[in-house]
Amino acid sequence: MTPKIIDPTLSVSEQIKPEDIAAIVSSGFKSIICNRPDGEAVDQPAFAKIETAAKAAGLSAAYQPVVSGKVSDEDSLAFGSLMDALPKPVFAYCKTGTRSTTLWSLSEAARGRPLPDILATTKAAGYDMTDVVQRIAQANLSPLPDQDG
Repeated sequence: MTPKIIDPTLSVSEQIKPEDIAAIVSSGFKSIICNRPDGEAVDQPAFAKIETAAKAAGLSAAYQPVVSGKVSDEDSLAFGSLMDALPKPVFAYCKTGTRSTTLWSLSEAARGRPLPDILATTKAAGYDMTDVVQRIAQANLSPLPDQDG
C-alpha cells in the first residue's frame, strides 16, 4: 500500500488488505472509500473484511464500487457526495488508485475547479489523466444556478 496525496482531504492507493488498516489510521485518515467492486480479482479481499477492520479501528468506511473504465457522471457525483459527508482526511482505493483519482477529478470539475488545476494536482500525485481529459474539461454536472436569485 502506497498512498498518494491528491489534496489535504484525499489520498488514494492501490488495493488494500485488512492488515493495512492500522497504518491507515496511524497516518491520520478518518475514512476510507472502496471504489473497487468485490470479485474483480481472485486475490482481492472482499470489502466486508476491509469494512470490519476499518470500523473496529474507528474509521468510517464507504463502498462505492465502479467498474474499471466505466466511470459515469453519476459515479463522480456520488464520489463528491461521499467526500462531502465523510470525516477527513479520506483514503480511497481501487486496483491502482486511478479509478479513485478519476472520480475525484470529475467531481472536482463538476464543482468548477479549473482543468489545469485538476491535471496539475493529479500529475503531482503520479496519475496521468490524459485519457479522461476531455471528460474532465466537459464535466458540467452541477445543477444550473437558481434563476430566481
